[in-house]
Amino acid sequence: MHLVESMAFAGQKPWHGLGSQLAPNQPLEVWAKQAGMDWQIEEAEVRFIAGTGGLGSIHPFPEQKVLYRSDSKTPLSVVSSRYQVVQPREILEFYRDLTEVGGFELETAGVLKEGKKLWALARTGRSVSLRGRDEVNGYLLLATACDGTLATTAQFTSVRVVCNNTLAIALGDATGAIKVPHRSQFDADAVKRQLGIAVSSWDAFIVRMKALSERKVKPETADAYFRRVLTYPTSIASDGSTAATNERAIKGVHELFAGRGKGADLASASGTAWGLVNAVTEYVDHERRARSEDHRRDGAWFGPGATLKQKAWDEAVWLVA
Repeated sequence: MHLVESMAFAGQKPWHGLGSQLAPNQPLEVWAKQAGMDWQIEEAEVRFIAGTGGLGSIHPFPEQKVLYRSDSKTPLSVVSSRYQVVQPREILEFYRDLTEVGGFELETAGVLKEGKKLWALARTGRSVSLRGRDEVNGYLLLATACDGTLATTAQFTSVRVVCNNTLAIALGDATGAIKVPHRSQFDADAVKRQLGIAVSSWDAFIVRMKALSERKVKPETADAYFRRVLTYPTSIASDGSTAATNERAIKGVHELFAGRGKGADLASASGTAWGLVNAVTEYVDHERRARSEDHRRDGAWFGPGATLKQKAWDEAVWLVA
């Protein structure tokens, strides 16, 4: 079963082979229709029946409300009455000035989990070529959810062309995302102002990528790196240890690093710290166990996979500090 309810894309076919393909530079109105985002999130008061057998009296519960789709009436979630809704159209409208005058280009947009999660991804026009013609492009991801799983999140992301690996770009010393919780009104202009400061973070990201691509690592360094990244804290085990190592994952990333990974033989990645990072990101994005390809991508963008990739980046940067 696919998590993807509907989506549209321009350029290469996405990870799951689904969606409506669009020619480049389509208006947002076309994107909304083809991505299945041309509906509203409606809300209604929660009510309950007091009594047995469904014959009791109906009472309101004003502290909470039901969110549902305007087109299909599909229920999406039950939330606090203070919850601030972000509409599907707002996700796309965020990119209007960026695409019309800012040089950005939408590449994918769509709906996950029947409408509970919404996203759009645009190429920023920023890119770099590392040694061996290893191309990395900059993107801006905007996503939200109405089921309690995600604040409205704006995230600069890099995509390595040769293998489609994704990696969050940290904004200064902070994490790589600007998050607006649903208890607050989503202010697109305020988020863009914060992102404006972060555009320079792409330049800092390039400097670090190049440093990683020039840092050769010994086999023992690689093994120690993978074990730091792929060791998870656990409750105290019978032998007194408090961490568990994912040996299957370590074997997999070692193989990717040693040459099985896409682009692992490029000069930028072969035997380098940049190769270490990409072994982990390829494992998370394309090979990690998941219920489906959609669940894997969802986790790689927003969940445990994103956290693991950030850890891989931080540990690699420490190697060249």
